[in-house]
Amino acid sequence: MIRYANADDFELLREYDKHISGTELMNSINAQRVLVMFLNGSLIGWLRFHLFWDHIPFMNMLYFLEDYRGKGYGRQLADFWEKEMLKNNYSMVLTSTRSDEQAQFFYRNNGYVDCGALLLPGEPLEIILLKYLRG
Repeated sequence: MIRYANADDFELLREYDKHISGTELMNSINAQRVLVMFLNGSLIGWLRFHLFWDHIPFMNMLYFLEDYRGKGYGRQLADFWEKEMLKNNYSMVLTSTRSDEQAQFFYRNNGYVDCGALLLPGEPLEIILLKYLRG
């Protein structure tokens, strides 16, 4: 089951998601910018996004617990998000991944194309990817 996170999910998400402050996580939940995926009543993964330049959905995080990786759940959750963004009249979405991570291949295999990069001192190249949405 995939749905938008609500306040009842906060503590569970906070337990796993250490990449965002509690305040920002609650703000994201309240803004309906967090999707959660459950299997047999247990959280298996989530997707967080914001709006780049205030008008392009940008997936900040797509994360699955270890036992649920590589089983197609990421594709299901990303597909759900993309359909939601299309329903909300967005024609493209963005995401990024580090050049030393395997996620770049997942995104490319699912219709995302490289469109830029960010290089911060002492960090691997951050690859920016985009996908045009079709109805």
